[in-house]
Amino acid sequence: MLDLALHGDQGPVSLADISARQEISLSYLEQLFSRLRRQKLVVSIRGPGGGYRLSRPAADLYIAEVVDAVSESLDTTRCGNKGDCQNGEKCLTHHLWSDLSDQIHQFLSEISLGDLMRKHEIRQVADRQNRRQSDSGSETINTERLSDQAPA
Repeated sequence: MLDLALHGDQGPVSLADISARQEISLSYLEQLFSRLRRQKLVVSIRGPGGGYRLSRPAADLYIAEVVDAVSESLDTTRCGNKGDCQNGEKCLTHHLWSDLSDQIHQFLSEISLGDLMRKHEIRQVADRQNRRQSDSGSETINTERLSDQAPA
C-alpha cells in the first residue's frame, strides 16, 4: 500500500510493478489486493495502463486499516487472545501480551500512509527501489539488443 501511495500520482499502479520493486510474489499481491479492494481501500482500473489506486487520499488511510483489511493479526499472545494459554485457562502474563497487542493496533491506527510518505528515510528507500527497477529494465533491453545483433 505504501508503494501504491508513493507511485499513485503517476496513474494506476500495476501489481507487477509493485511486485518487482518490493520483491513480493505477484500471486500473493493479487490475494492481498483482492482483500483491499473488498474493504474499499483500493480501486482497480481495468484495461491498458490499468492497475490500482488508493480509494482515498493517503493522509486518510491508516496502517491499522490496511492490516485489518488483509486479516493480518497483530496478536502477541500465545493463545490467539482466547485466554486458554495454560491448560485451558489464562496464563500469568496473558493480560500483558493482550494489552501489548492493543497498543500496537492503537499505534498503527495513528499512522497514515501520508505520514509514512513524508518520511525522508522512506523516500530514500523508494528512490533506490525505483533506480534498481529502472536499471534492471534497461539491462533486459540491452540483452535483447545484443542477442538481435549476435551472428547466427
